[in-house]
Amino acid sequence: MTIKESKQYIGMWITEDGYIRHKFLPNNRSDEARGNKESAYQGSYQVTGNQIDHKDDTGFTADGEFRNGIFYHAGMVLFKEN
Repeated sequence: MTIKESKQYIGMWITEDGYIRHKFLPNNRSDEARGNKESAYQGSYQVTGNQIDHKDDTGFTADGEFRNGIFYHAGMVLFKEN
């Protein structure tokens, strides 16, 4: 998928309580903040359709799905920040 095609997924995704914040960058890199810890995890991602495969730099892998403007990832529900 090209960046143009995946543009809707690029940006900041946040849990309802704001504790987890996933930022997907246009270069297929991601930056995750947890609570007060900015850049708690960084890694890469690949989007295929509405599915995402994520691997952080520590080697941890997870997948997720974008459905109806909501990001479901590793048991979490995240919403795109406007």
